[in-house]
Amino acid sequence: LLTDVPTDLAGYKPENYHRSYDGRVPADRALIRSLNVPFVHLLREYGTEKFHGDLQKIGLGSITRTPDSYGLSLILGGAEGSLSDITGAYASMARTLNNFQGHSGQYDKSDFRAPHFRTNSHLHSDEKLTTEAPVLTAASIYATFTAMQKVERPNERGDWERFGSSRRVAWKTGTSFGFRDAWAVGVTPDYAVGVWAGNADGEGRPGCVGVKAAAPVLFDIFDLLPAATDWFSAPYDEMTEIPVCAVSGFRANPDCPADTVYVPNGGLRTVQCSYHRSVLTDPLTGRRVTAECLPPTQAVKQTFFVLPPLAEHYYRLLHPEYQPLPPFAAGCTQTEETVLQFIYPKPNTRIFIPKDLDGAYSRTVFSAAHRRPEKRIYWHLDEEYLGSTQDFHDMELLPSRGMHRLVLVDEDGVRAEIRFEVTSEGL
Repeated sequence: LLTDVPTDLAGYKPENYHRSYDGRVPADRALIRSLNVPFVHLLREYGTEKFHGDLQKIGLGSITRTPDSYGLSLILGGAEGSLSDITGAYASMARTLNNFQGHSGQYDKSDFRAPHFRTNSHLHSDEKLTTEAPVLTAASIYATFTAMQKVERPNERGDWERFGSSRRVAWKTGTSFGFRDAWAVGVTPDYAVGVWAGNADGEGRPGCVGVKAAAPVLFDIFDLLPAATDWFSAPYDEMTEIPVCAVSGFRANPDCPADTVYVPNGGLRTVQCSYHRSVLTDPLTGRRVTAECLPPTQAVKQTFFVLPPLAEHYYRLLHPEYQPLPPFAAGCTQTEETVLQFIYPKPNTRIFIPKDLDGAYSRTVFSAAHRRPEKRIYWHLDEEYLGSTQDFHDMELLPSRGMHRLVLVDEDGVRAEIRFEVTSEGL
């Protein structure tokens, strides 16, 4: 599962297309839905410098600036790229996957190369084949292409729907900042097709987005090409069958509902699922207990899928079956755990409050998430009591210019606080 919540990373605030969030989302689902925030978190963990080098290795020659100059936006297309380079990179991935079986599980380094006209039937370089992938492993490419067959697009209502096509195509779209141009690229075992749409002078045009301007042309082209007879073969030499958590996708721990699936060998290095937890509950009330307040022989062991409060807030909107941890029974010692978190603002956020058309300042909505939303939360700004919320923990505020401290306390005494700054003149 990848993190998908409102995020502020040192002033960089990535957003998803419709500014909605899943809380936690499987990596393939994030790719299918073209979610931005989860992959920014993934890049932060992986490393911008390493990813910058990977993009250069797969043939994106226009990425010539330093990794720091691109930052975390690099994973969202925050760099220049020609249609030839982008299509060539996908063709190289497909070529690697196609040839992996024929090379008995080995790699030809020349499979990753720029597009060019071939004047003879020489299919691979004179270099010796190697068991080490030059850039991406065949198994990782296969997993990516499998997900990319299911790419969805947002419709006008913000729902997600599958792009209609009779072909098995791994495809992706992109849109430049300001709607200056759009592209789509797709691959099958036989073809790699790239489409660019835009104005020659680089002028932006509303509606010039990949799924609307480029993707329909992409599938029209595939419909004109001879149909592929089959799909890419799974590179089982680089895959291992292991039990994984059916919910999180991490390696299953003893408390997880498990599925047995084939994963790239690199998946063997992943940690066990940390989301499923077993707790003791009172069989009469269903509340949590500890061994100190109820003998374990009288308690019932239950397993819960547990997310942090902020992720849980968004996850529950899409997963009504989600069951939060029950509260502790009266008199039981509570363990330390986070039950209250701010959604907005984040700590040390600088807030600029604009004026409306009538000259009045807008009010800013401050939001929090509680593991048990029905709990009442009491709001305090700079030691002044503002009011309380229940179920929906949002409050409109208009703080003065300068530094502030916002403190939330729930009815059980659980406390959360942040400091933030308002920079607007005149407040």
